[in-house]
Amino acid sequence: MFGSYQLKPLRPSHYIAVKEIYADAIASHGACFYTKEQIQAWVSLAWLPGVLDAPLAEGRGWISLENQNIAAFAVRYPIDRLALLYCRGCYVRRGHASYLLDHVEHEAWEEGQTRLVTEASLFSHPLLLRRGWKLIDLEQIEIGGVSFDRYLMEKFFK
Repeated sequence: MFGSYQLKPLRPSHYIAVKEIYADAIASHGACFYTKEQIQAWVSLAWLPGVLDAPLAEGRGWISLENQNIAAFAVRYPIDRLALLYCRGCYVRRGHASYLLDHVEHEAWEEGQTRLVTEASLFSHPLLLRRGWKLIDLEQIEIGGVSFDRYLMEKFFK
């Protein structure tokens, strides 16, 4: 427990809620970093069949609850990659992402992982840098024909 927050394992019954959080996170804080076209393309991934299905079903995920509401979630998929870390807009800057990241990193370390990798967005990049993640490279991808920059990052465990 972190303050009044609670972590629970991600379950199939949470999938619709975390897809809503995914879309809300992008729509609510994306305007500071992304164009309308980028936001629309990225948000659409939440509802396209197959895009989030494998990470949610096959990954190791956690939800962060505040007052019994799902505020944020994180997923490792595959096991050595932070695939998803999203927080609903109304819960931003309350520590949910840090709380989840602490848990995910500690869990990976306990399982014998020596490193985690991720592809960070413009809004998660600063958080990960503060948390000791290192930049590997910058890459450009396309989602729905729209170009995005993202940061390839890693964190080693001692």
